[in-house]
Amino acid sequence: MRRGLKISLVTMTGAALTLSAAACGGKKASDGGGEGDKKTLKVGLAFDIGGRGDQSFNDSAAAGLDRVKKNLNIETNEISAKPDEPDSDKESRLRLMANQGYNPVIGVGFAYTTSINKVAKDFPNTKFLVVDADQCKVEGANVLGACFSEEQGSFLVGAAAALKSKSGKIGFVGGVNVPLIHKFQAGYEAGAKHAKSDIEILPAKYLTQPPNFDGFKNPALGKEAAQGQLDAGADVIYHAAGGAGIGVIQTAGAAKKWAIGVDSDQYNQPAVASVKDQILTSMIKRVDLAVYDFVNSVTNNTFQAGTKKYDLTNDGVGFATSGGHVDDVKAKLDGYKADIVAGKIKVPTKP
Repeated sequence: MRRGLKISLVTMTGAALTLSAAACGGKKASDGGGEGDKKTLKVGLAFDIGGRGDQSFNDSAAAGLDRVKKNLNIETNEISAKPDEPDSDKESRLRLMANQGYNPVIGVGFAYTTSINKVAKDFPNTKFLVVDADQCKVEGANVLGACFSEEQGSFLVGAAAALKSKSGKIGFVGGVNVPLIHKFQAGYEAGAKHAKSDIEILPAKYLTQPPNFDGFKNPALGKEAAQGQLDAGADVIYHAAGGAGIGVIQTAGAAKKWAIGVDSDQYNQPAVASVKDQILTSMIKRVDLAVYDFVNSVTNNTFQAGTKKYDLTNDGVGFATSGGHVDDVKAKLDGYKADIVAGKIKVPTKP
């Protein structure tokens, strides 16, 4: 792409869209260097519940945008609104972004799938991305769905949990009881049993039931659930609870037990810095790569509609090694990864 290309980013989670002076009108701008007018690409981004700063799922999406800026020498202008929103606002927000000339438009989270499928039909010249497309299905020649094999990455951290447990008991905390999070649970339990058949897996704890999505953003709920599993004897707890998972890590860490992070490498997150040495590993979900690939494809005119899978074959999921706590079992985990890629191990998607 041409040097000096400018991207204006708008992050939105409320019903209203706020524009900055630097991102208005889609006008051409001169860089003053005598190279003529430059195109302005305006990117609309709607975060999932928790928004930027959740130190998990949404921050992984944000990292993809940060990588766009860093690697492609692009200026960004991001405006954040409050993270909470009723589902009824999704369609109107996306439509407003498209009407304002934002192209491409990104919806972070499976809850955006239906709305993007509908809005995209009315804006055929706008490119849309759904991160975590529901059931890995999208519609339209201008829509891409990024979907992930969370169960595969979870299998590997489940194996790590079983291999590192001293009590012989491990736990799982899910944010909201929805099919997407069931994939994390299923893979985790399968990996643990594959690595150590006699490992005891405590009953999974889900923080909330839909339509209450507080289980993805309330750390207090995570703390309570983690304490319950610690009291039951677990010495390793894996969470798939977004921002609420910070509470899981803090509670397990304070008890000097192992926690397993999710989506981002949570060993490096500020909110858990005081207990980071109790983070055994994290299941990495490359939402950042999906966002980066999408924006890059739009700028390079290589966009293709449909769905794109991120799994162990393309390192779209995996496990973190920060802290060195899984160094002694890494060879085994890498072996399990190779067997999954080769089709020797079939990882379930349902508990």
